[in-house]
Amino acid sequence: MKKRALISVSDKTGVVGFAKGLAKQGYEIVSTGGTLAALHDAGVDAVGVEDITGFPEILDGRVKTLHPLIHGGILHKRKNPSHQKQMAENHIASIDMVVVNLYPFKETVTKADATKEEIIENIDIGGPSMLRAAAKNYQDVLVVVDPNDYDHVLQKLASNEADVAFRENLAAKVFRHTAKYDALIAHYFAEQTNHAYPEDLTVTFEKAQDLRYGENPHQTAAFYKTPWAVPMSLAQAVQWHGKELSYNNIQDANACLEILAEYEEPTAVAVKHMNPCGIGTGANIEAAFDKAYDADPVSIFGGIVSVNREITASLAEKLSKIFLEIVIAPAYDENAKEILTRKKNIRLLTLAMAQKQPATFKMTSVKGGILVQSSDSGELQAENFTYPTKRKPTEAELQDLLFAQKACKHVKSNAIVVAKGSQTLGVGAGQMNRVGSAIIALNQAGDKAEGAAMASDAFFPMPDTVEEAAKAGITAIIQPGGSKRDQDSIDVCDAHGIAMVYTGMRHFKH
Repeated sequence: MKKRALISVSDKTGVVGFAKGLAKQGYEIVSTGGTLAALHDAGVDAVGVEDITGFPEILDGRVKTLHPLIHGGILHKRKNPSHQKQMAENHIASIDMVVVNLYPFKETVTKADATKEEIIENIDIGGPSMLRAAAKNYQDVLVVVDPNDYDHVLQKLASNEADVAFRENLAAKVFRHTAKYDALIAHYFAEQTNHAYPEDLTVTFEKAQDLRYGENPHQTAAFYKTPWAVPMSLAQAVQWHGKELSYNNIQDANACLEILAEYEEPTAVAVKHMNPCGIGTGANIEAAFDKAYDADPVSIFGGIVSVNREITASLAEKLSKIFLEIVIAPAYDENAKEILTRKKNIRLLTLAMAQKQPATFKMTSVKGGILVQSSDSGELQAENFTYPTKRKPTEAELQDLLFAQKACKHVKSNAIVVAKGSQTLGVGAGQMNRVGSAIIALNQAGDKAEGAAMASDAFFPMPDTVEEAAKAGITAIIQPGGSKRDQDSIDVCDAHGIAMVYTGMRHFKH
């Protein structure tokens, strides 16, 4: 008796050649709708599902394969006498292979102009049912969901090597595929019904690449991206030169882009170990980079630089003189490309820049689970500021404070940033006490701290940070406020003529 393959695919890539290959190996082809038409047009002898079931497709194709003659043919155990008896009694013939891929739900839901009706109609029912049935019964049924497997399957069949282990691998791929499909649908309906934190969180990602190793060479790693495009994310960047990105590269580059998204004017950001070591804005991108470089010409070594304007030849010359892991920009002129590609290993990426970011969620793994939170998209609103000190900041100081606070938001807590003239001068990151971070930032700023602004990601529990700022010559401070001992810090500011601003918004980054 001929073996039978049921083929019903939305993505018809390679399906005609695959069907012809199966026919040559003695398979009878059963198919549906558009797939059947495509096979007939290509001269492939195929039987319609309705010819098997004796029942027509109905409800605009919503019901066509949901029938006992189809699912019985897939699900029966070949070595089970009871199953075989029931098959004979009900005149059900075996289906030995299922080749199915699903309605394009992802492609539909990510279209900007997709209607709700279109999205709903692209939720496949019969396809997942057949795939799951065949994958469940993989010991007797070969199931194919990925067109990339067509040639491999034909080779295995031709050499009589389509054994149980091979079938199990194909079945495993099916369950991953249907899990992803359902996760996308669940995500869509969670958004539609405003369930930001549903009782069961199902997420899915697509592999972008395997990585050579993780944070350290003895750790394994891979990079996965969301199934939908996220503006100004590393997953959307195009790498056109240099070595493959590493795990740490991706972490640092992501931090770099998150900082860059805060600024509309020409801005350059240098990052080391996920903290900014220099940020500068200027009249043009080269001036911005000069500020970012001068902020910390030591730490930038081996770091990552991202800019939000095209890289010119003159800027490329400056970049080429520094050891950098990655450069990210929206564009490079031809001369800049020629200059930068002289360095074999530097990773050069192009990415469209978008200052306004959509609301997203951040997931952090912990042992035994994950933490989920909304992204820190809180923006400072000057009308919400309060001014507790006797002296109020000048307009120039206020601009320096706002610049410093934007940077401080992206520094590991405890975080202190010193800035002036649209340039970071000192960054204190990740210390166990706030005054420790302040001392690091002020020491790095040195004499430039005189007349500069200071930002803190959280309130001052004691006046010691303000006392260090006063010694260094800081003239304005911005912080959330809210400590029980706020007055102690206010008193120190007033004693030294320092203006202080309360934002009312904390920006811890752990």
